[in-house]
Amino acid sequence: MKYHFKIKKEAQGFSASCVELPGCVTQANDTDELQQNMEEALNLYLDEPPDSRTVFPFPDRTIKGRTVVCVSVKPRIAFAFALRMFRRQRKLTQREAAALIGIQGALNNYQRLESSKTANPELETLVKIKRAFPDFPLDSIAE
Repeated sequence: MKYHFKIKKEAQGFSASCVELPGCVTQANDTDELQQNMEEALNLYLDEPPDSRTVFPFPDRTIKGRTVVCVSVKPRIAFAFALRMFRRQRKLTQREAAALIGIQGALNNYQRLESSKTANPELETLVKIKRAFPDFPLDSIAE
């Protein structure tokens, strides 16, 4: 999963802002530091608390530009974020999503998938998610 940052040369260093995520901004003295800062800012921005009701947009693959760069999201954060946003867009509760996917047992078995700290689904779980939600953007997580 990759988001886009617009880079600006400042009087002292550089600044960058995520095109799709207003408020996701950073700055640095040089481009190497800026790259690290963009990755950190993006991952922190998307790794919201599990009880947050914020809905972020998925990346827009059509964004291009001379001063625009792609920044990757860490896979665990990308997966947890994508599952959370996908569920919210469909107005499902965690319990409803767990039932559709076929996750048995306590609700926290599903909740672990929506947390970047614990999201590390087995292949069997990924297959269940794709069967329940064929349009789940699993391929975009691995970009």
